[in-house]
Amino acid sequence: MSKFLDRIKERAKADKQTIVLAEGEEPRTIEAAEKALKEGIANIILLGNEEVIKSKAEGHDISAAKIIDPVKYDRYEAFAQQFYEMRKAKGMTLEKARETLKNTLYFGCMLVKNNEADGMVAGAVNSTANVMRSALQTVKTAPDTKLVSAFFIICVPDCEYGEHGTFIFGDSGLVIDPSADELSEIAISSSKSFTRLIEATPNVALLSFSTYGSANGPLVDKVVQATKLAKEKRPDINIDGELQLDAAIVKSVGNSKAPGSSVSGKANVLIFPNLDAGNIGYKIAQRLGKAEAYGPITQGIAKPINDLSRGCVADDIVGVIAITSVQAITSKE
Repeated sequence: MSKFLDRIKERAKADKQTIVLAEGEEPRTIEAAEKALKEGIANIILLGNEEVIKSKAEGHDISAAKIIDPVKYDRYEAFAQQFYEMRKAKGMTLEKARETLKNTLYFGCMLVKNNEADGMVAGAVNSTANVMRSALQTVKTAPDTKLVSAFFIICVPDCEYGEHGTFIFGDSGLVIDPSADELSEIAISSSKSFTRLIEATPNVALLSFSTYGSANGPLVDKVVQATKLAKEKRPDINIDGELQLDAAIVKSVGNSKAPGSSVSGKANVLIFPNLDAGNIGYKIAQRLGKAEAYGPITQGIAKPINDLSRGCVADDIVGVIAITSVQAITSKE
C-alpha cells in the first residue's frame, strides 16, 4: 500500500464519516465493509435486503454496519415525496418516485442529500452512467462547479517526478470530449482535489502533443484556449499549457521546450485533452509503470458520490471508502 493511501486512511480514521455502500448484497462490497469497519476508516451503511446481506456475509463480521432495506426505512415515503418535488418539473410522479427509490443507488444518494450519510460508493455491479445519473438527479453539482468530472490518483513507485511519484490524472474516467471551457473546469477542479487529497501545492499541466506552439491545429488550439480560460478564472492556481508530457514532468526537458514556464518540469496534476488520452495514460502508468491507480474519483458533485470499476476487488473498495471519507471531511472545512 502506498504512503498516499496510508495517509488517506489516517485522515479518515481521525474524523470518521458515514459512508453508504449502495450494493450491499454484493460479496466484494460485504468484504470491503468488514475491512473498513475493522480498520476504523468509516461508519458503514449497507443497502439491500437484510436477510440476503446476512446470508452472503457468512464468515464476515459486519455486525457494526447498519443495514437498511429502502422500502422498510421509516423515511422512505418522505424521501419519495422529496424526490417527487425535486423532479416533478421533468415529469416525475409520486408513484414513479416511490419506484425509483427502491433502487439502492437513488436511495443511497437521498441518504447523503439528507445528511444521514456523508458519502456513497457504488459501481461494483452498476455502470458509471447509472451511478452518476442517480447522483446528479439527487445530490446535484456543487455550487461553485459547472462540470462533474473524474480523476485518478496515480502513485508511481520509486519515481522522482510529480509529488514524490504521486499525480492526479484528469479527466480519465467521465467526460469524453471536453470543450475548451470544460477542460478549464476540469483543470480547476483537479487542482482543488489535489490540494485536498494529496495535501500539497498543485502544479497543473494541460497536456498536448505540442509544447508552446511546436505544432498546430484544432486539437492544440483547444488546449491553448483551455489554458487561457483556466488562468483567467483562477489566476491563483499554477496552471500552464500546452505542454507535452515530458516537458510537463522532466525538468531538463521543460527547461528546453518551455523556458520560463512556471509548471514545466514539476507538474503533478496532468490534464488530458480527452478521455481517450486520459484513459490510455492512466492504464499505461498502471500496467507498465506499476503505479497504484485509485479511481475514478468524481469531483464537482455537491457531496462525494464515487464510482468503482466493475472489475474491482474488496481492497479497491476500501480505498475508495477512505478517499470518499476524506472528500467529505474536506468539503465541510
